[in-house]
Amino acid sequence: MAGRHLRTRKFSSPAGIAATAAVGVLLAVGGTVGAVRLTSGEPAAGPAVAEALPTVVPTSAASSASPSASVSPSLSPSPKATPSPKATRTKAASRSLTRTASPKPTAKQTTPAPKVVDSGSCGASFYDEGQMTANGETFNPNAMTAAHKTLPFDTKVRVTNPANGKSVVVRINDRGPFIAGRCLDLSRAAFAAIASTDLGEVTVRYEVLG
Repeated sequence: MAGRHLRTRKFSSPAGIAATAAVGVLLAVGGTVGAVRLTSGEPAAGPAVAEALPTVVPTSAASSASPSASVSPSLSPSPKATPSPKATRTKAASRSLTRTASPKPTAKQTTPAPKVVDSGSCGASFYDEGQMTANGETFNPNAMTAAHKTLPFDTKVRVTNPANGKSVVVRINDRGPFIAGRCLDLSRAAFAAIASTDLGEVTVRYEVLG
C-alpha cells in the first residue's frame, strides 16, 4: 500500500501569509460559537428575513403628481342596480266574443203644437150605425172620427168637454149633423172619450187645427 505524501503549500509573499492567518482565526471563532450554542441547547438562528415596510409618499410628492395619475376608487359600496320592470302583455280581445256597436244617440224630434185656425162652441152628439161615410169610407164607430157640415175632409178638430176638461182630436170624414144647435156628430168611441154615452148630447168647445 502506497503511503500518502502531503504536499505543504508554501506562501512566499507576506499577503499570502496574512490571508492564511485570517482564515484560521475565522475558523476558530466559528467553532467556538457553534460549540457554545450546542451546549446551551438553543436552536441555531435561521437566515434573517428583511421585513418590507410600506413606502410613505410625502405630501408634497403626492400633490405634485401628474393629473393623469389614476384616482383610487371610492370605498363606499356602489348602489345595487334596480331591475327593470317586466313588460306586461295586454290580453287581446277574444274573437269569439260578440262585438256590439255602441248605440248612437238619436235626436229627439219635437212635434210642433198644431195651429188653431178656428174655434167655437156648439152641441155635439154621436152615432154608431154602420154605413158609408160621405168621403167613401166605411164608418167605424171605434175610430176617432166625426161629421161636420162644411169643414174639408181629413181636417183635424180638437173637441173639449168644459164640464170635465177632457178632450179628443177627431178627423172629419162625414157630413152632419142636420139638427139645429149641433155642429158635430162624433163616433161612439170619440164621444165616450169626453163624456158618458148615456147623455146622448153635450155642449163642447171645438178648435180647428191647421
